[in-house]
Amino acid sequence: MSKQKKLSDPITLRIPLDVLDEIEMIANVTERSRSWVMVRAMKAYLALEGRDILHAAEGQRQIAEGDSYDLNDVLDELDSDARSNAA
Repeated sequence: MSKQKKLSDPITLRIPLDVLDEIEMIANVTERSRSWVMVRAMKAYLALEGRDILHAAEGQRQIAEGDSYDLNDVLDELDSDARSNAA
């Protein structure tokens, strides 16, 4: 059995024609494939909005498991630290 890592997994995707037109125009101008453009677009999404979604889901998981702090307790502690540092 080969230990070579699979580089990609083919998928089928329906894309609105207006989006596909833009992908094709960008592919032509950059002399890249449509797949290259789509992968770059998906990576940009995952790095921004996708990451935010995953962070929110992780926060929800932590709260559900009780791994959180009450905001008022945190603010009280910060106020207390600020007063003791000012003295």
